[in-house]
Amino acid sequence: MYLIYLIIAAIKCTMDNVIIQKERIFFMSDKSNIINLAVIAHVNAGKSTLVDAFLNQSGVFRENETVQDCIMDSNELEKERGITIYAKNCSIQHDGYKINIVDTPGHADFSSEVERIIKAVDTTILLVDSSEGPMPQTRFVLKKSLELGISPILFINKMDKSNERAKEVADMVLDLFIDLNADDKQLEFPIIYGVAKDGIANYEIDGDSEDLKPLFDTITKHVKPYPDYDKEPLQLQIHDLAYDNYLGRIGIGRIYKGSIENGQQVSISKRNGNVTQGKISELMGYYGLSRASIDKATSGDIVAVAGISDISIGEIICDKGNVVPMDMIEIEKPTIAMDFSINDSPFAGQSGKYLTSRNLKERLEREEEVNVGLEVKRLPSTDTFKVSGRGELHLSILLERMRREGYEISVSKPEVLYHRENNKLMEPIERVIVEVPEKYSGSVISKLNQRKGLMQSMKKDSDYYRLNYLVPTRGLIGYRSEFINDTSGEGTLIRSFEKYEQFKGEIPQRVNGALVSQNEGTARAYALDNLSERGVIFISPGTKVYEGMIIGMNNKDNDLTVNPTKNKKLTNTRASGSDDTVNLAPPKEFTLEEALEFIKDDELVEITPDAIRLRKKILNEKMRLKEEKYG
Repeated sequence: MYLIYLIIAAIKCTMDNVIIQKERIFFMSDKSNIINLAVIAHVNAGKSTLVDAFLNQSGVFRENETVQDCIMDSNELEKERGITIYAKNCSIQHDGYKINIVDTPGHADFSSEVERIIKAVDTTILLVDSSEGPMPQTRFVLKKSLELGISPILFINKMDKSNERAKEVADMVLDLFIDLNADDKQLEFPIIYGVAKDGIANYEIDGDSEDLKPLFDTITKHVKPYPDYDKEPLQLQIHDLAYDNYLGRIGIGRIYKGSIENGQQVSISKRNGNVTQGKISELMGYYGLSRASIDKATSGDIVAVAGISDISIGEIICDKGNVVPMDMIEIEKPTIAMDFSINDSPFAGQSGKYLTSRNLKERLEREEEVNVGLEVKRLPSTDTFKVSGRGELHLSILLERMRREGYEISVSKPEVLYHRENNKLMEPIERVIVEVPEKYSGSVISKLNQRKGLMQSMKKDSDYYRLNYLVPTRGLIGYRSEFINDTSGEGTLIRSFEKYEQFKGEIPQRVNGALVSQNEGTARAYALDNLSERGVIFISPGTKVYEGMIIGMNNKDNDLTVNPTKNKKLTNTRASGSDDTVNLAPPKEFTLEEALEFIKDDELVEITPDAIRLRKKILNEKMRLKEEKYG
């Protein structure tokens, strides 16, 4: 058995060496024609699926290798939610070209990932659904591309849909280009029609291609390879960070000018204007999905460097003693904020590992370094941190990651970030696209109007209405769950930040009060059965509760303090029908996003590794009444 084990190990070692040699040959060959491109679109347009097709048709995988769908979405949360959260890059070869591909998020809350990467690419492939057409986030990502002078390639995806309208969608995209002030060159964008999931691209709507060759050829014809700036002084700007247990912090960026070698002494231009010295301990290039050690990289390529322990996004690596500054990567400001604090409930410390404000501070500071759309400020004289981001999902993903890492946190209701222009209070406005069955459209229109929404257009398609609204961000906080109820789950709502406008006035929020536990103990079925007449219950019998914990929603607009631990008095007397088993309706269970939407200003979400609870900021009833009366 031992001999067999040695033979297997020897074979594996030989195969690994072959793979490494293959990768080194890939990088050590003559300077390739390098093209960097980003795949951009709205959520669910098929970006990650198209990247899968690129990888499959470029020989990255072995013929007998099992490959999962959306392989670039490797993060645990990305797999669970079926969305791209982080921008990631890979590399392929095609007809003598080295093409570095960046897969970007489509959700508006992660648009900072697009902003930090877009500067490092030569072109973008804009994916648009053949029936839906351009969506709110399509406008944002296209605007960023056009502002940098990039000429995109339009890929109209999902041509296999029965309701495709590719010609109309192409005209809609052209109108969008014109609306975003595209120049004459950008307006002459090539159009490819295809089905990303089948790896098919065509020049014409009714083309018969069976692979992506038309798209590959369009890329190489439409985009000039990066110029040869190898003799210029080194400029390598970092746009992403990674971490390795052996190499430490890794900076990922594009070489705009010059070349870089493994072991080279360099100067680093920091964000604050200072210059520090460092050494490249490991230089890596991309082959397919993997990174491989290389000896040298030249202008135009995307590489990863290790050895600089304090490297940050936007900083520039230059030749030692010859610093050539570049513009820092600019990211739009956050639009929403929450207060993060340590968990101080009676159940604190029962399941988490990181419980102190020092733990929380260190974790948020680490996140701020890599999450460019995030801002963290410590509030004076408290152990509370104001964390600002691009949306509720942006911040809830951070909270979910921290929860899984073992942190216990209390979080306040999301609040929008205002700013002043010419002594006027300005607030963020979002573009909202709603598709809803005709029978529910009246309710949706009424609710959006109440939330200070302004309708831009309304179109009917079969039995559905497509509504285009501009709505204040604070009017949309807490609306998604209400929208699902109003449309019986048949409607879709997509939102994206549009602009800042003058403050729109007061907007009604949740009208129902809460059912609040008055003591600590275990919830009883007898008590919950009686309380179910007062409102909607959030917990099940046997749940541990504490004073100030929210256990349900009151049918009326006031908070009601109740006793969910009360049990039926036991006696020797029995009566027919009075001792039947209690049949409770299933409790309303909240996801993290739903919990954040539900709470009011005087409430918190308690987040631990094993539970998500709602509670009052002030747990004691008398203290709450005193605060309400005297402020």
